Amino acid sequence: MGTYSATDIIKVLQEKQISLFSLTDFGRLFDISNSLNLYKRIQRLEKKGLIQKLTNGKYSFLLNPPDDFLIANFTLQPSYISLESALSFYGIITGFPYQITSISVKKSKNINIQQKEFQYSQIANKLYWGYEKKDDFLIADPEKALLDYIYLGLKGLRNLDFDEMELSGIDRQKLVIYTRRFDNKKMSKIIKKIIK
Repeated sequence: MGTYSATDIIKVLQEKQISLFSLTDFGRLFDISNSLNLYKRIQRLEKKGLIQKLTNGKYSFLLNPPDDFLIANFTLQPSYISLESALSFYGIITGFPYQITSISVKKSKNINIQQKEFQYSQIANKLYWGYEKKDDFLIADPEKALLDYIYLGLKGLRNLDFDEMELSGIDRQKLVIYTRRFDNKKMSKIIKKIIK
């Protein structure tokens, strides 16, 4: 095991442009195999205000702060940005929601990090698609974000409100194709109404 000072660790993390890491990543990067030594090193860095714990075993490097969307993807995997956050990102809804909203195949949960709420909504494995990588994070296509929103709204988990939405940038053909994949008659009716 190499002995690294806090300065050495900062230098390595900055050189490699690392903003998020797991305990395993950190141990591998600094050749620390002993879990007790690993925890002690992490605790020291936390006390110095260099890193912050996100969830169990996951951390952010505060001198290279990550984007909220990156934090969302990293904290619960697999997940992608969708719903209100994605709709706001694409300018479909105005304003930016307080919560960072994501879709995951894992159980729905809310996680508070750095005074922000990260909300993960569960979706069936067969509906976990329609996202892409943008600026190092995974985010739903505009059409999929809208359909995720409608899907959860029909389950009573969202208040469906289309009055304030700007849908001119939506690819209507893609939206229709995506809607078919959901195989949900109520969704199909809503889509027909809003794309007239």
